[in-house]
Amino acid sequence: MTFDLPPLPSYHAEPLAPLVAGIPDKYLTLILPIVAYWAFSMLFHVIDVYDLFPQYRLHTPVEITNRNHVSRWEVFQDVIIQQVIQTIMGVFFTMFDPDQQTGMDDYNIAVWGQRIRMTQRFIPSALALVGLDSTRIAQSVSSTSPALSTVLSGGHSGPTFASWELSFASALYNYGIPVAQFAVAIFMVDTWQYFLHRLMHTNKYLYTTFHSRHHRLYVPYAYGALYNHPFEGFLLDTCGAGLAYLATGMTVRQSMLFFTGSTCKTVDDHCGYALPFDPLQRITGNNAGYHDVHHQSWGIKTNFSQPFFTFWDRMLGTKWTGGDVSARYERQRLAAEKKEANRLNTATKMGPITDSLPSESTAPQNPGPYTTNNTTALQTSAILPQAPNGKATAQALDSRRQVVYEAGSAGGPAVLTEETAEELRERENLREQEAREANCLPGVMRTSTDPGNMMKAVREVHRRRGSLLGAGSTSPT
Repeated sequence: MTFDLPPLPSYHAEPLAPLVAGIPDKYLTLILPIVAYWAFSMLFHVIDVYDLFPQYRLHTPVEITNRNHVSRWEVFQDVIIQQVIQTIMGVFFTMFDPDQQTGMDDYNIAVWGQRIRMTQRFIPSALALVGLDSTRIAQSVSSTSPALSTVLSGGHSGPTFASWELSFASALYNYGIPVAQFAVAIFMVDTWQYFLHRLMHTNKYLYTTFHSRHHRLYVPYAYGALYNHPFEGFLLDTCGAGLAYLATGMTVRQSMLFFTGSTCKTVDDHCGYALPFDPLQRITGNNAGYHDVHHQSWGIKTNFSQPFFTFWDRMLGTKWTGGDVSARYERQRLAAEKKEANRLNTATKMGPITDSLPSESTAPQNPGPYTTNNTTALQTSAILPQAPNGKATAQALDSRRQVVYEAGSAGGPAVLTEETAEELRERENLREQEAREANCLPGVMRTSTDPGNMMKAVREVHRRRGSLLGAGSTSPT
């Protein structure tokens, strides 16, 4: 098939002036994500230090101190190492990037105009495949929509573009193609990170060697977002974003927005705040609250999706299914406060309080009865936090097995030992509270010792709680 196409205009290309004088755009692309990372992180750090939005905290400052197994200084060091590696790789790849040119917009729009012209030639044949007569349809709309009639007939011919062709080509070139590039890049990054992230959790060697380092942060905070093993950071973050950039054919200036936006989203996902006025947390369901579940010992094998959307978790059944987690978070908060109070009491009697946090070198190496030779008992016999039966319980069990893999490093069995003790105390307190409430119900004597009467009263307590908490609540066992 031959095409009678309008000729392409001539152009005079010249180097594109940098956005910031003296800094080539290809190097500014490497600088902006790092600047954004620390600027955004320090914003949340100030909010942390001055406790500006305590009502939106996912965890208290005491939890950061008592539940994390790595110091802030160690986190800072590892983030710097990852950013150095990221910058070196970026400089290497910029050697192969052509210099950005300007003065070619009209030419590129005309190229898309020719593609639109050629596409019109196939419309009559496409309509015929589904049993439609393009000629009759074109005649029926010719009086009201001459341009549409021409398109249905096979398009324009001649040495010039129709005005609508150039307008459509301009919209595609300036808006449609960039939006499509960003959409494909986001899909690629989400896909790359989901499957590699999930592999890091399902393969014991990969988890214990690389990914367990990131999970020493049981209570994430903003500048810990890129706290990873250097190899994992290179593979998961640097390679994923770099491949998306190359595959979609973004310009250097588009990559500035993409890399910087991805960085800000990653920081926001680890910020530790559920801020209702934060646009990054409102656009998608993959936000700080969603990802924080993944950092808990009972949710570590769920919510793998990052950093943009959650469609892979939903499609492949790895999204947390245990419902509302507020009770779990409240128990962790109270336990951390008790632990800190005990620490202060001990320090008062035995010496001054030190500022150091547990790290790989200072963490307890003897976690009590739960040793590497007894991990099976730890996985199955420890009392689980309350969760609905079924898939959520399986998710929590699988997550606890994952935490056991950290037996040779900070955390691991020691974390589960603490949580088991917390759960035992919580259940005992709940039993005492139920007994007190049941003994105070009308029709039940305070001195009653009839087991049947007491069980009836306890069931009544459960029924009343269920009516207050909603049908999704479950009675404690």
